[in-house]
Amino acid sequence: MSSFCQSKSVAKQVSAKGVEEEAFVEIDKLQSAGINVADINKLKTAGLCTVLSIIQATKKELCNIKGLSEAKVEKIVEAAQKLDQSSSFQSGSEVMSRRQNILRITTGSEQFDKMLMGGFESMCITEIFGENRCGKTQICHTLCVAAQLPLEMNGGNGKVCFIDTEGTFRPERIVKIAERFGVQGDVALDNIMYARAYTHEHLNQLISAAAGKMIEEKFALLIVDSIIALFRTEFSGRGELAERQQILNKTLSKLNKLADQFNIAIVMTNHVMADPAGGMSFMPNVAKPVGGHVIGHASHVRLSLRKGKGEQRVCKVYGSPHLPESECVIQLSDGGIIDPID
Repeated sequence: MSSFCQSKSVAKQVSAKGVEEEAFVEIDKLQSAGINVADINKLKTAGLCTVLSIIQATKKELCNIKGLSEAKVEKIVEAAQKLDQSSSFQSGSEVMSRRQNILRITTGSEQFDKMLMGGFESMCITEIFGENRCGKTQICHTLCVAAQLPLEMNGGNGKVCFIDTEGTFRPERIVKIAERFGVQGDVALDNIMYARAYTHEHLNQLISAAAGKMIEEKFALLIVDSIIALFRTEFSGRGELAERQQILNKTLSKLNKLADQFNIAIVMTNHVMADPAGGMSFMPNVAKPVGGHVIGHASHVRLSLRKGKGEQRVCKVYGSPHLPESECVIQLSDGGIIDPID
């Protein structure tokens, strides 16, 4: 099995203040702490590409890597904790300082940006849920271009990883949206790393492979459109629900770790289902996001979309630790998401 992680140029991150700094500690640095190259290569083959990814993994997961004994794992974890201090206790001021590195990627709409206090955040999982044809994928396509824009244009100044589980990615849309932002279509497409996922196992493999790519180059955004589609197809009925939720939780955990390791924004779309209570005559028929509490707890920001007049859509903050509950109106256009045109 080939390694997901290849040592090339180390990706840098640019803070909101415009200062370039190392985004993460490469796993090869473990060699300076006494870990041999053979064991480091075993970790890379398992998709662990940064020192922080070692700290984020359980000892059980590390011991399951072929060729790593419990004693070796103890030594590796100890070395990783010495090299990367971000996982130990920090003062509130240090956390505040770290959050200065957070990027906010514009949505293409001033009203939408204002509601999100600047745009889609890095080091954060944002879930967008809504009915079919309500604009979830159109937001994702707009972000594919916006994430590539320089910081002074409220972009992410990085590449994009797009994992497609439903076959909805359209490069033609990217070209049109790129024209609106003054970006050459072929350049925008070259900066998008695309993969179609066919099973939930394949999805997890692609997430691990994405981590390897993020070691080599600066990425600003990872999109999964949609997070739940494969799980709904492969796990059916109440008998498989517990297993589905357990595996889904592990997938979401991997995404959460990527967001932290590489300071990227994670955006995932989600389906909705009818609320059984909505069938009662005295209750409104409200659609609920699929995935239950597992997706609810994993998502830092939850946005609901519903259809409005014509090409207009109503976007609402459904849940967030820092955004107030509010909503705004956006519009779908050839150039992506824009403010509504009366």
